[in-house]
Amino acid sequence: MTRSLPPTRRLWLLGLALAAVSGAATAHGPTRQKVTETITINAPAATVWARIKDFAALQAWHPAVASSPADKGNEVGSVRQLTLKGGGALTETLEAWDDAGMKYTYRAKDGGALPVTNYTSTLRVTEDGGKATVEWRGAFYRGYPNNNPPPDQNDEAAVRAVTGVYQSGLANLKSLVEGK
Repeated sequence: MTRSLPPTRRLWLLGLALAAVSGAATAHGPTRQKVTETITINAPAATVWARIKDFAALQAWHPAVASSPADKGNEVGSVRQLTLKGGGALTETLEAWDDAGMKYTYRAKDGGALPVTNYTSTLRVTEDGGKATVEWRGAFYRGYPNNNPPPDQNDEAAVRAVTGVYQSGLANLKSLVEGK
């Protein structure tokens, strides 16, 4: 036997269902973006790791970085202040550092010179038959947190900027280590 709801109750439930559906259709903000870049370097992994493991020495191998002092070196919680050669700055915090695993992870809440927010990145070196594979992986949100971002702070701009940082850094690292 089926019980029927009073008309006012049916209208109320219908209104609630419509509100939920329409709210879900219009309520969308930024989605987490991800970038992963890898490069193979003709050198042992330990040699490459020795070149990049110092959290305070990004300027030693990344062509866009003028300086990158870190207040506590490779200690978790260390804060690195990046100054870029073309202008701009970034503040990053070391979240994990694993010398034996040849990797470290850092975070920047505010992207500073990059059109991103809540940026987390991991740099890892692995041995691959006498050569090193370097992976630089990041996850972040676009710089503009609301709907309809301006073109310079949308998802595409964020992905393009981070991809450019990773590609230029890895290409320069390869050139420095291989001596080319």
